[in-house]
Amino acid sequence: MADFSNINIQDMEDGKDKDFYQNFKEKLIDVEQFPTVYKFKFIVKSDLNKEPEIEKIFTHTSSKFSFKESSGGKYKSITVETFVNNADEVVNYYKAVSRIESVIML
Repeated sequence: MADFSNINIQDMEDGKDKDFYQNFKEKLIDVEQFPTVYKFKFIVKSDLNKEPEIEKIFTHTSSKFSFKESSGGKYKSITVETFVNNADEVVNYYKAVSRIESVIML
């Protein structure tokens, strides 16, 4: 097993033969050991106040949130660390967040 702390969703190739999330799930299974605490990262424009919408998705009691403004104050990064049992849970979290308009997933 490779030593990776997390796979970034932006690093995934857009496979024409496979569904994006299926490809991502397979990569997760290859490099992560489940169950684990998984780190999710997102970027939003600071003035859009998307934090509450993201917080509603991550309801597990282990979920920890950190927020950091960009140096110019235009963007905010959101990091969520939460317990997941398997790759399907990671994919499901990303799918849920993808429904929130203007959130960039890393």
